[in-house]
Amino acid sequence: MDANTYKCHFCPVCDGRGCIAELPGMGGVYDNANFCDNCDGWKLPALQEAAQAAAGEHETRTVKIRLAPMTGGVENAGYADEERFYYDLISAAHDAGFLLSIGDGTPDIKLKTGIQAVQQLAGARAAVFVKPYPDSTVIERFEWARPAASHLGIDIDSYNIVTMRNLARLERKTAAQLKALRSRCRDVPFIIKGVFTEADMELMSQVLPDVIVVSNHGGRVENGRGSTAAYLARHYAQLAGCCGELWVDGGLRSSADIHTAACFGVSQVMIGRPVITALCRGGVHEVRALYDTLSQKA
Repeated sequence: MDANTYKCHFCPVCDGRGCIAELPGMGGVYDNANFCDNCDGWKLPALQEAAQAAAGEHETRTVKIRLAPMTGGVENAGYADEERFYYDLISAAHDAGFLLSIGDGTPDIKLKTGIQAVQQLAGARAAVFVKPYPDSTVIERFEWARPAASHLGIDIDSYNIVTMRNLARLERKTAAQLKALRSRCRDVPFIIKGVFTEADMELMSQVLPDVIVVSNHGGRVENGRGSTAAYLARHYAQLAGCCGELWVDGGLRSSADIHTAACFGVSQVMIGRPVITALCRGGVHEVRALYDTLSQKA
């Protein structure tokens, strides 16, 4: 097997400034502008003031920390072996204490190996995110994932990955389609991930999923400019009325950031690149240290 050649630069702070335009890789679109905004957004004084005001409207929850769904271990992380990436990532995150997520992609081995990686862990389940393929393909993948799934969901913003959209015939889902797919989830919660635009707000008000994830795909897709923190601050009250739980993804790097998210009614946060960085740099011990740091009280 070839040696891993990691694409992460192991910057002291993962804020998007060390991997500009490296996509495939750890970077994002717009010369990493949204990636940087995601990381900076949680710390802006205006956002902090909005969070303090929002916290007075409800009881602040204890936020759970979940691994974000990530695929493309070879092209994006620099792993020599795609399948090994999923086993290493899922097992290290689970051992550290993260709740789990898995995503899918092309070829099918990405999703299937993620499912297998979860199933090898006694009692483990994961939130499974499927791209917005034609409905028959989504349903097929839901059935593949069901034995390992705590939640089933659609990653709607991946429609904006142009190469993937053309390769896999991704669709911009209507409210009627999403409602029909929700009915297929039966005994597990239905998630819509990738809520980041004004059009998405209208869609959520019609679909009313069990879980909404505010996300711009870590700043990796062309679905608008800005940060997930700012989007959450603008829309958290309306979003909370459209779902049972509100989650957020993008740029969370500290327990203080997670506390800020909690002020807006978030019950779970999703952490992506920092887990890959920890895994590649120090293995399971560093992933565990990352979880311990993130889970400290702010």
